Amino acid sequence: MENFVVSARKYRPATFNTVVGQAHITNTLKNAMKNNHLAQAFLFCGPRGVGKTTCARILAKTINCTSRTENTEACDTCESCLSFNSGQSLNVYELDAASNNSVDDIRSLIEQVRYAPQLGAYKVYVIDEVHMLSQAAFNAFLKTLEEPPKHAIFILATTEKHKIIPTILSRCQIFDFNRIRIEDIASHLAFIAKSEGVDAEIDALHIIAQKADGALRDACSIFDQIVSFAGNTVTYKAVIENLNILDYDYYFKVVDFLLKEDVTNILLLFNEILQNGFDGHNFINGLAQHLRNLLVSKDEATVELLEVGSNIKEKYKEQQRACSLHFLINALNICTKSDYQYKSSKNQRLLVELALLQIATANSLLAQQAEKKNDISEQKQASTPVSNTPQSPMPSIVPRVEEKKESTYDTQTLMSTTQPVLTGKLGLGSKTFSKSINSILNPEKKEEAAQTPSALIAEIKNEFTQEQLNTAWKDFAETIKDIKPSLYSTLSASLPVLQVNFLIEFSVVSQMQADDVFAIKEKMIEYLRNQLNNNIFRIETKVDNTIQEVKAYTNADKVKKMLEINPNVKKLIQDFDLDIGY
Repeated sequence: MENFVVSARKYRPATFNTVVGQAHITNTLKNAMKNNHLAQAFLFCGPRGVGKTTCARILAKTINCTSRTENTEACDTCESCLSFNSGQSLNVYELDAASNNSVDDIRSLIEQVRYAPQLGAYKVYVIDEVHMLSQAAFNAFLKTLEEPPKHAIFILATTEKHKIIPTILSRCQIFDFNRIRIEDIASHLAFIAKSEGVDAEIDALHIIAQKADGALRDACSIFDQIVSFAGNTVTYKAVIENLNILDYDYYFKVVDFLLKEDVTNILLLFNEILQNGFDGHNFINGLAQHLRNLLVSKDEATVELLEVGSNIKEKYKEQQRACSLHFLINALNICTKSDYQYKSSKNQRLLVELALLQIATANSLLAQQAEKKNDISEQKQASTPVSNTPQSPMPSIVPRVEEKKESTYDTQTLMSTTQPVLTGKLGLGSKTFSKSINSILNPEKKEEAAQTPSALIAEIKNEFTQEQLNTAWKDFAETIKDIKPSLYSTLSASLPVLQVNFLIEFSVVSQMQADDVFAIKEKMIEYLRNQLNNNIFRIETKVDNTIQEVKAYTNADKVKKMLEINPNVKKLIQDFDLDIGY
């Protein structure tokens, strides 16, 4: 029976051009050889299975090739290349530092370095898993690594760069290998499948690539396992069955039930998932990843971030149309909290079920809150006294804008609920970001969504005094005293100044305070509108460096001040050996 060779070895890259996903390293090495700028020592770092040892062998082979191609690749026809391919080259010496990590092993290596190569210009020493060398072995290797003979080149490979001492790092050119992209792994697996006569679905290869976690060697091993399980036809179903992976269809069904608020089917589907042997923790993490994919599918610019097959990508694009931005962000937040609390929970199944119920009922709760808020606003407007100013003998009436039946929430409600999560301290940039959110919420009516809700409300120009403004300002500060103490201090430190044309100026001492005020500006404006019966005023926050910020003095500051007033305090401290805590 013919010996079977695993795909990772059979299709191991033999030239720089066939190395997968490490173009930044292969191009650098080829240019170094072309310009005769080869270093004396290289350090290849990166996770497992990304091509460190493979690149080291290709470099060792290409260095001694006597007739390189125009692309700076080995010719595979000269005597040096043929001896390397047959494993008989005397110019390449490989050492496994995991099992040869003593001082004696390094001394033996140093003895061999002295001898020049019989064929070719260089002797290449590849030391794999170099971080396993002992401290004494590292020290014994330092001098040779710093000043090797002109014919010696060292290539060190490791998965744990942080364990290598700095004196070794300073003597090497360091190349950091990246995790290989899922698309690159899937393309390489498709090449292997075609070469082996295996009919493989693209979605199945993407699942294998995701399971490999950026390691091409792991992906090849999984591919061989699937071929042994399913034969020459590798399907998506065969892959998820063999690897015990939760199917995408489950997550699409879960989201459909969540959008319909179908609590019964949600719980039944989760019970089916558990009965199939899947863990609740993996399910909640997978759901969070699914929601993230729906979120990036909202925009054509970010849809390329989806690391899935073309068929699954189309399903994401279709389902995201039914998901609002607020729904996705709220659901992601709930999943993240459940992931954090899962291990410490006593009833883990109940924790996941509760998270699913919270996501499903979030829209209903939001609608109730919005309705309650509207009722409170109408009661306040009904109880507001009629202004006696000559300019407006009759009170202005705010017309109610009828909500569209096609959508449960309007853009203003969704913006008010998502803004604290998304904007943070974005400064002026948050206005642009709000416009992009509006365009996502209503892509078919971008111009209508970009209009501010205030454009639909009648202007209320009732006059108010500086004293009335001060009272309303202090009342608002009290409402956030327990929630945001630092912001309460900022608003209480100074009072706003009423300028002409209803311009309200508020001065702060730093840009950080200005950002904090900006974060709650919408809530502040809404509160002041109700208190002052005016909706055309403007609030501008400016940073005034002349304002002295209140400072809490330490013990050292107090003692320093006492010494300035009376120098005899120093003698008192010394005579009585006082401990003043500074």
